Amino acid sequence: MPPPEADGRRALGRRGEEEAVRYLKGRGYQILARGFRKLRGEIDIIARLGETVVFVEVRARGRTEFGLPLESIKRPKQNQVRKIALAYLQKHRLPEEQTACRFDVLSIVWLEGRAPTITHIENAF
Repeated sequence: MPPPEADGRRALGRRGEEEAVRYLKGRGYQILARGFRKLRGEIDIIARLGETVVFVEVRARGRTEFGLPLESIKRPKQNQVRKIALAYLQKHRLPEEQTACRFDVLSIVWLEGRAPTITHIENAF
């Protein structure tokens, strides 16, 4: 059984992804997939805005003493997301060179007793 704090992180992550979906839908994004898994990794949300396929990494934290959520997405994670995105395009027969894509990050800080603060970084990497 995972330690209680790990379970709390998972719950916060799920709440963060739900909040991210609401945020994106409210801005006209069509959600294509959630939790797309491939190559030992996952892309949190895959959406479409107009003709652009948007691969979204969501990071949520309940406190900031160790930094903002978006600061935790280092180059190895970025590379992994790129590879998974390519697998998604191939699976759905979307030609890589003809499909407009971008990689966004949604950083959610959800301090106790407060509404979440969302920072959306388009073309984050």
